[in-house]
Amino acid sequence: MSKFTGTARYYRNYRPGIPDAAVSLVIAEASRQGPARTLLDLGTGTGQVPAALHSFFTEIDAVDPDPDMVTQADMVLRPLLGEATTLRLHHQRAESFTPPYPTWRADLVTICRAFHWMNQPALLKALDSCVAPSGVVAIMGDGSLWTAHTTWTDTLCELIQRFLGPQRRAGNQTFSHHDRPYSEVLADSSFSQIQDVHIPVQRVWTPEQVIGYLYSTSFAAQHLFGERLEEFEAAATSLLEEFARSSPLVDDAEFQVLLARRPPG
Repeated sequence: MSKFTGTARYYRNYRPGIPDAAVSLVIAEASRQGPARTLLDLGTGTGQVPAALHSFFTEIDAVDPDPDMVTQADMVLRPLLGEATTLRLHHQRAESFTPPYPTWRADLVTICRAFHWMNQPALLKALDSCVAPSGVVAIMGDGSLWTAHTTWTDTLCELIQRFLGPQRRAGNQTFSHHDRPYSEVLADSSFSQIQDVHIPVQRVWTPEQVIGYLYSTSFAAQHLFGERLEEFEAAATSLLEEFARSSPLVDDAEFQVLLARRPPG
């Protein structure tokens, strides 16, 4: 069973998108030595990154191990793309990706909110042979409502823990934190020339949006609650509505973009 079993529809409808500033930054870096034409998005989920970047590329390969995510990504991306853009969807782990034809090279590789699920050193080693000489690897993300640490999100996490136990879930397992910053992992790879950018973002949520977001995550997917799902949803809705009556449900976060390329020479 995937860590994201049953979450794809909620992921598509309730996950925050990619900030415009991040899109501009990534495209500017990828196009620094000429137009970027080939995009590889790993851990694509429902295709949020290709949806934000598609107009800049003529070839897009999107990879995800969850079959429902791939189906949703197809539904999102096909209507956006013109005949001049080739889309290939791959139902597989990022580490297993192979180029679709011998001369294929990625001008830009994006990994958004997914690098922590991957075998990072093995993936970066594999990318060395399929990224263009001037290509860029962009690792992006902004944490989650579990890590937001405001009064309302902390109280919400306590409620989840009362239903699912004190340890953060990752599907049917518990979540394991990586013990190294991504910048250090990248520094040990071929992509050791790194730019680290933090973009402030503020989101205002409704109770309905928060519940939908929770059901898109590996730590609060619907199936984890079993027969207590309705009980949890009623309790979470009541809690969120109570907070929303006194002040908006605001989430102040930073969207981090790590841009990595090979050193010159």
